[in-house]
Amino acid sequence: MNPSPQTKEFLFLLLAIVIGALAGVGTLGFLALIEVGQWGAWPGNGQFIDRVLATPWWLRILIPTLGGLAVGPVIAFWAPEARGPGVPEVIEAATLRGGHISPRMALLKASCTGLTIATGGSVGREGPVVGIGAAIGSFMTRLFSFSSGKGRICLACGVAAGFAATFNTPISGALFTIEVILADLEIVYLGHIVIAAIVAVLISRQFLGDFPTFTLAPFTLHHNSELLVYLVLGVLAGLVAIAFTWGIYTTDGAFRRLPLPEWLKPALGGLGLGILAVACPYILGVGYDSINLSLAGKFALAAAVFLLAAKYLATVLCLGSGMSGGIMGPSLFMGATLGTTLALAANHFFPGLHLRPTDYALVGMGALVSGTTLGPITATVLIFELSNSHEIIVPAMVSCIASFQVVKSLYGYSTYETKLLRRGIKIFRGKEIRMLQSMQVKDYITKNMEVIRDETPLPEILQRVEESAYPFFVVLDDQDELSGVLTLWDLRQVMAQPKEATEKLTARDLKISQVVSVHPEDDFETAFKLLEHKNFSFLPVVLSPRDKVVVGILKIEDVLTAYNHRLLKEQTLGSTGPGPADRE
Repeated sequence: MNPSPQTKEFLFLLLAIVIGALAGVGTLGFLALIEVGQWGAWPGNGQFIDRVLATPWWLRILIPTLGGLAVGPVIAFWAPEARGPGVPEVIEAATLRGGHISPRMALLKASCTGLTIATGGSVGREGPVVGIGAAIGSFMTRLFSFSSGKGRICLACGVAAGFAATFNTPISGALFTIEVILADLEIVYLGHIVIAAIVAVLISRQFLGDFPTFTLAPFTLHHNSELLVYLVLGVLAGLVAIAFTWGIYTTDGAFRRLPLPEWLKPALGGLGLGILAVACPYILGVGYDSINLSLAGKFALAAAVFLLAAKYLATVLCLGSGMSGGIMGPSLFMGATLGTTLALAANHFFPGLHLRPTDYALVGMGALVSGTTLGPITATVLIFELSNSHEIIVPAMVSCIASFQVVKSLYGYSTYETKLLRRGIKIFRGKEIRMLQSMQVKDYITKNMEVIRDETPLPEILQRVEESAYPFFVVLDDQDELSGVLTLWDLRQVMAQPKEATEKLTARDLKISQVVSVHPEDDFETAFKLLEHKNFSFLPVVLSPRDKVVVGILKIEDVLTAYNHRLLKEQTLGSTGPGPADRE
């Protein structure tokens, strides 16, 4: 006896809870791995930064070098996809592989990043925890033989759970998944993702306690005019984010060209990091201890500028040389020092402002995360959850959206997307551009459409509406060429007027004349961007830019169905393109 659809949905919701719990446990295991590794690698007692400060200068050089030497062979010979941030691989799995990701890759990524961070590598930990959660979701997909659609949701539940458990922030965990990983989502499954994130946070709090990730002073917006300064902070954060992404992949290219064995290059990056750490030990590791110092207002202007530059160089060296790790930890660090720098510099040149560096450090963290991930909503909510202050929402939104707009306008891609682009993968709204470009409009035209003339009177239009299954009409002129379109929404607005005012109206009076259309030879990338940007449900298809004879329509549901069918075909038969390792 087959279960009812309601029963299936309930069981799928239970599965989301299981995925969240397992991802929470996996995240705790990864954090424990880092903690044990740090205690083994760095002598002394106290917090990580205290032990680093007490370590002799030569050990600050040796330990990161040995860390790079340990992870280099693993990445070079067994897991080349573990190189750099791990989030792009998860985005690729969600977009092109129906949510399938290798558990082996996730485990090796976690191991390499854990060892890198433990030995002082200046990288973030979001990549491995996202990978662990994704691998758990992928395992459930294979276990229950889910379709690619539900496979993406299982992966999304795992990703949200891992992110949420890491930062103790369930809402931003769900938003990160929707905004950065999936880029689009059927709203019916939003609850599954949120529940998985909540369960993971509960698991994390059970073992680690309900403590904030960072030690924060109360946030205060003294005057609305400060929003202008937060706007400037967002613009600066966007510029730093672009420089950060450029630095990572420029350094990556330089290291790839070095005439040295690949397995040795992370050790060279570790050596450079160690030399930097002699002058600035605060840059080692994820940097949360140093972020807390910045949030407490412990750094002067010169120190904040120096830390910002040193952390930038340290992270670029680590990721560029081939180490494994994320970008969010360094982004938070640089954002905090950038916010501190701006506030202290503004106070120096304009003493009457009395800006609090701690406030700007906190908002700066979100602004830089927004610029590097192109997830402004995620970044805003992350800062809100970390601070638990409603007053921070507007300043954070101003800075995060400004940073996002600067990166989108001047560069166009997140740090994650840049890695995929270097592999030949371009993604728009959760769709892979290469595949969209291989599909042409002429193969998916619908010729069943409702057509009316410019002279068609309103009563006849209303009768056609009642008889038709379509919510829109193509309007033709007396030359049988495209004149406009008419939708139920347009008619609804007209029918709200008095009857006397509408009796003599025709389609010419009601139509939308400024029509966006496509041609049979256009590819799906062109059509999909028009449908998404303009929020249309269909596009008229005309013979050419000059010949406006309508040959059919292209509906958004047909575009999505055709894309999903092509994606399923490639997943089943195998893509003819290079694999991730080959594209490295």
